[in-house]
Amino acid sequence: MLPRKREYARWFTPKIEVDLCGHATLASAHVLFTHLGYAGDEIRFLSRYSGMLKAFRDKEGIMLDFPAETVRKVPLPKSLAEGLRQRPIETYRGKTKILAVFKSEKDIERMAPDFHKLIKVRTSGVIVTAKGDTVDFVSRYFGPWVGVPEDPVTGSANTILTPYWARKLGKTELVAIQLSKRRGRLRCLLSGNRVKITGKATTYLVGEMMLDTGR
Repeated sequence: MLPRKREYARWFTPKIEVDLCGHATLASAHVLFTHLGYAGDEIRFLSRYSGMLKAFRDKEGIMLDFPAETVRKVPLPKSLAEGLRQRPIETYRGKTKILAVFKSEKDIERMAPDFHKLIKVRTSGVIVTAKGDTVDFVSRYFGPWVGVPEDPVTGSANTILTPYWARKLGKTELVAIQLSKRRGRLRCLLSGNRVKITGKATTYLVGEMMLDTGR
């Protein structure tokens, strides 16, 4: 039996390199599966900061297999409440991100952060979340620290959200919506210390890029 092929992945925002990026990994898997003739149903990506990541062909799209991230409860930073213009009911801190929990889906949907104040919080990103009205949970993700005021759909945030809501709701299979303007629906599964996130990718453009190597 031949060993599975392994790819390497790194992700960069307009400002910095980040530990993990879900939609870019999803897009990479889509290109490999759809345009580059990748054989088989599983791709393994070795990342610098998040270890081994996997992508699988799935009947509903592509399933990403990422490490779950744990969080600890922390006092509410004053600058967080000021920046979000709303006061969360619980606040948690993960490896680099803050998770802020609110009472209702409406709180998340109508949120209009003051990014000049929010950027004073010491973090790389803020996840806001609440129990969903028609799905298990909803969320949004703000990352002005890395050059992304609001991300449309954030796979890395769901490595925090999935374990949190699995514990709260007493279930391991969850359906979520990220309430950005573009919106995104995700199917999430907590499997031990891994989170499996299923989403869809669509080819928008195919082209060629010429790079000046300076030689």
